[in-house]
Amino acid sequence: MNTYRANGKLLLTGEYLVLKGALALALPTKLGQSMTVCPCDSIQWNANKPSGPWFSATLSKDLEVIATDDPSKATKLAEILKAVQKLNPSAFNQGLCFETRLDFDPEWGLGSSSTMISNLAQWAKVDPYELLKMTFGGSGYDIACATANSPVFYHLEGEKPVVQTADFNPPFASQLFFLYQGKKQQSGKEVKSFNQRMQEYDYLDDVDTVSAIGEALPNITTFNDFRRFIDVHEDILAHCLDREPVKTHYPDFEGSLKSLGAWGGDFILAATEWTHEQVTEYFKHKGLDTVFNYHDIIL
Repeated sequence: MNTYRANGKLLLTGEYLVLKGALALALPTKLGQSMTVCPCDSIQWNANKPSGPWFSATLSKDLEVIATDDPSKATKLAEILKAVQKLNPSAFNQGLCFETRLDFDPEWGLGSSSTMISNLAQWAKVDPYELLKMTFGGSGYDIACATANSPVFYHLEGEKPVVQTADFNPPFASQLFFLYQGKKQQSGKEVKSFNQRMQEYDYLDDVDTVSAIGEALPNITTFNDFRRFIDVHEDILAHCLDREPVKTHYPDFEGSLKSLGAWGGDFILAATEWTHEQVTEYFKHKGLDTVFNYHDIIL
């Protein structure tokens, strides 16, 4: 039996615009997904989340679905495994049992798909970025986070991913919190909508400014300067996307709020001088009960 592991992810800067070449600052998370593989009579897939079994499927050796408790997920799984086979034709020369375990709720948007792609790529010895391109699409920053041991800078040169270690270790990390907004966003749908808007929008200056912010953040040493930078970033993306900054939904919050990843439902960053208890209590009254301090979740 072989075991593989991949980290989850949070995108601190560069959301959306990373698709247009912006430099992004991405944070791998302590929460991730593991996968074990052992010989089996057929292709058996058993996925688990923290609360228990999540999804299972049995496929034939030619990767057709035989049985499942979720036909939609099974169809996507078959598509992914066939993509693996295209990249490595010998990957499924025998029956195999796959057992996966998520450390987080799949609704959180921390990378249930990207960690799966990374683990499969590690097992099959194929290019994870190519596998992502063939299956889910996206910029690939989440794939970079999956095997990183610390924050990374990520950008695309053409279609080529470029990954560099980012020395981001803010001295005010105890004042940074990550909150799940309660509605997982569909990345594919968000990317399609963004690309359509960019056909009518001159985004080049925004790409340059957002890149500069991401590059500058690891060198910021004061909390107030950090807040100013992320406030500017939030305003740029709000204008770019023609959406309201997340702070407009929490006007009485004492601090800065920044959207992370897909706007509207995934995680947000809260930078505040409030204590963990105050932050938790405030957002609990707003209906949000998943709150992490920086050190709780970021590698």
